[in-house]
Amino acid sequence: MNRDAEPPQHQGTPFFAWLTRRAGRETLNARRAIFIIIGATLMVTIVGGIAIRLVDHKDFSSLGEGMWWAAQTVTTVGYGDVVPHSTIGRAIGTVVMLNGIAFISLITASVTALLVEQARQRGQGPEDPVTARLDQISGRLEAIEARLERHDPPA
Repeated sequence: MNRDAEPPQHQGTPFFAWLTRRAGRETLNARRAIFIIIGATLMVTIVGGIAIRLVDHKDFSSLGEGMWWAAQTVTTVGYGDVVPHSTIGRAIGTVVMLNGIAFISLITASVTALLVEQARQRGQGPEDPVTARLDQISGRLEAIEARLERHDPPA
Protein backbone atom coordinates (compact mmCIF):
# COMPACT_ATOMS: atom_id res chain seq x y z
CA MET A 1 0.00 0.00 0.00
CA ASN A 2 1.41 3.37 -1.02
CA ARG A 3 1.10 5.84 1.86
CA ASP A 4 1.97 8.80 -0.36
CA ALA A 5 -0.96 8.20 -2.70
CA GLU A 6 -3.61 10.88 -2.99
CA PRO A 7 -6.81 10.23 -1.05
CA PRO A 8 -9.72 9.16 -3.26
CA GLN A 9 -11.73 12.05 -4.65
CA HIS A 10 -15.43 12.27 -3.85
CA GLN A 11 -17.52 10.96 -6.74
CA GLY A 12 -20.67 12.95 -6.01
CA THR A 13 -22.10 16.37 -6.55
CA PRO A 14 -19.99 19.50 -6.13
CA PHE A 15 -21.85 20.22 -2.88
CA PHE A 16 -20.80 16.92 -1.30
CA ALA A 17 -17.23 17.37 -2.53
CA TRP A 18 -17.16 20.85 -0.93
CA LEU A 19 -18.69 19.46 2.29
CA THR A 20 -16.12 16.66 2.46
CA ARG A 21 -13.21 19.08 1.95
CA ARG A 22 -14.60 21.50 4.53
CA ALA A 23 -15.26 18.79 7.11
CA GLY A 24 -11.66 17.60 6.83
CA ARG A 25 -10.23 21.08 7.49
CA GLU A 26 -12.09 22.05 10.62
CA THR A 27 -12.28 20.35 13.96
CA LEU A 28 -15.71 19.52 15.26
CA ASN A 29 -16.87 21.43 18.30
CA ALA A 30 -20.30 21.94 19.86
CA ARG A 31 -20.99 25.20 18.00
CA ARG A 32 -20.07 23.72 14.62
CA ALA A 33 -22.10 20.59 15.39
CA ILE A 34 -25.17 22.75 16.01
CA PHE A 35 -24.87 24.32 12.56
CA ILE A 36 -24.33 20.93 10.90
CA ILE A 37 -27.40 19.52 12.66
CA ILE A 38 -29.54 22.51 11.71
CA GLY A 39 -28.39 22.27 8.08
CA ALA A 40 -29.06 18.54 7.89
CA THR A 41 -32.51 18.97 9.43
CA LEU A 42 -33.41 21.75 7.01
CA MET A 43 -32.24 19.61 4.12
CA VAL A 44 -34.28 16.57 5.23
CA THR A 45 -37.33 18.79 5.78
CA ILE A 46 -37.12 20.41 2.35
CA VAL A 47 -36.40 17.13 0.56
CA GLY A 48 -39.21 15.47 2.53
CA GLY A 49 -41.68 18.19 1.54
CA ILE A 50 -40.74 17.88 -2.13
CA ALA A 51 -40.68 14.07 -2.05
CA ILE A 52 -44.09 13.77 -0.37
CA ARG A 53 -45.59 16.04 -3.04
CA LEU A 54 -44.12 13.85 -5.78
CA VAL A 55 -45.06 10.54 -4.17
CA ASP A 56 -48.51 11.36 -2.74
CA HIS A 57 -49.75 13.99 -5.19
CA LYS A 58 -53.38 13.03 -4.49
CA ASP A 59 -53.10 13.92 -0.80
CA PHE A 60 -50.68 16.82 -1.32
CA SER A 61 -52.11 19.05 -4.03
CA SER A 62 -49.29 21.61 -3.97
CA LEU A 63 -45.64 21.95 -3.07
CA GLY A 64 -46.64 24.39 -0.32
CA GLU A 65 -48.87 21.77 1.24
CA GLY A 66 -45.99 19.26 1.14
CA MET A 67 -43.66 21.75 2.79
CA TRP A 68 -46.27 22.57 5.44
CA TRP A 69 -46.66 18.87 6.20
CA ALA A 70 -42.86 18.41 6.40
CA ALA A 71 -42.50 21.41 8.74
CA GLN A 72 -45.18 20.22 11.12
CA THR A 73 -43.86 16.65 10.97
CA VAL A 74 -40.22 17.54 11.68
CA THR A 75 -41.31 19.67 14.65
CA THR A 76 -43.39 16.70 15.89
CA VAL A 77 -46.54 18.85 15.96
CA GLY A 78 -48.35 16.80 13.32
CA TYR A 79 -51.80 18.42 13.19
CA GLY A 80 -53.13 15.56 11.06
CA ASP A 81 -54.80 17.90 8.57
CA VAL A 82 -52.82 16.24 5.77
CA VAL A 83 -51.32 12.76 6.00
CA PRO A 84 -49.67 10.45 3.48
CA HIS A 85 -51.59 7.32 2.58
CA SER A 86 -49.11 5.44 0.40
CA THR A 87 -46.45 3.20 1.89
CA ILE A 88 -43.65 5.27 0.36
CA GLY A 89 -45.27 8.45 1.69
CA ARG A 90 -45.43 6.98 5.17
CA ALA A 91 -41.79 5.92 4.91
CA ILE A 92 -40.89 9.52 4.01
CA GLY A 93 -42.95 10.66 7.01
CA THR A 94 -41.07 8.24 9.26
CA VAL A 95 -37.70 9.62 8.11
CA VAL A 96 -38.87 13.21 8.65
CA MET A 97 -40.27 12.36 12.11
CA LEU A 98 -37.12 10.54 13.24
CA ASN A 99 -35.05 13.43 11.96
CA GLY A 100 -37.14 15.86 14.01
CA ILE A 101 -36.76 13.79 17.16
CA ALA A 102 -33.00 13.48 16.58
CA PHE A 103 -32.80 17.22 15.89
CA ILE A 104 -34.33 18.13 19.25
CA SER A 105 -32.11 15.63 21.11
CA LEU A 106 -28.89 16.64 19.37
CA ILE A 107 -29.47 20.37 19.70
CA THR A 108 -30.14 19.91 23.41
CA ALA A 109 -26.95 17.84 23.81
CA SER A 110 -24.86 20.27 21.73
CA VAL A 111 -26.02 23.33 23.66
CA THR A 112 -25.35 21.52 26.94
CA ALA A 113 -21.85 20.53 25.77
CA LEU A 114 -21.18 24.11 24.71
CA LEU A 115 -22.23 25.47 28.10
CA VAL A 116 -20.26 22.84 30.01
CA GLU A 117 -17.14 23.57 27.92
CA GLN A 118 -17.46 27.31 28.54
CA ALA A 119 -17.88 26.73 32.28
CA ARG A 120 -14.86 24.40 32.31
CA GLN A 121 -12.73 26.97 30.48
CA ARG A 122 -13.75 29.74 32.89
CA GLY A 123 -12.81 27.61 35.90
CA GLN A 124 -9.35 26.54 34.65
CA GLY A 125 -7.63 29.78 33.84
CA PRO A 126 -4.47 30.95 35.56
CA GLU A 127 -6.53 33.81 36.99
CA ASP A 128 -8.64 31.34 38.99
CA PRO A 129 -7.64 32.02 42.63
CA VAL A 130 -9.30 28.87 44.00
CA THR A 131 -7.31 26.57 41.70
CA ALA A 132 -4.09 28.44 42.46
CA ARG A 133 -4.71 28.19 46.21
CA LEU A 134 -5.52 24.46 46.01
CA ASP A 135 -2.30 23.86 44.06
CA GLN A 136 -0.38 25.75 46.73
CA ILE A 137 -1.98 23.73 49.54
CA SER A 138 -1.31 20.47 47.68
CA GLY A 139 2.37 21.38 47.31
CA ARG A 140 2.67 22.22 51.00
CA LEU A 141 1.03 18.92 52.00
CA GLU A 142 3.43 16.97 49.80
CA ALA A 143 6.37 18.75 51.43
CA ILE A 144 5.02 17.97 54.94
CA GLU A 145 4.49 14.30 54.03
CA ALA A 146 8.07 14.07 52.68
CA ARG A 147 9.49 15.52 55.92
CA LEU A 148 7.41 13.19 58.06
CA GLU A 149 8.59 10.14 56.10
CA ARG A 150 12.22 11.17 56.62
CA HIS A 151 11.75 11.34 60.41
CA ASP A 152 9.42 8.38 60.82
CA PRO A 153 9.44 6.06 57.77
CA PRO A 154 6.39 3.76 57.45
CA ALA A 155 6.89 0.21 58.72
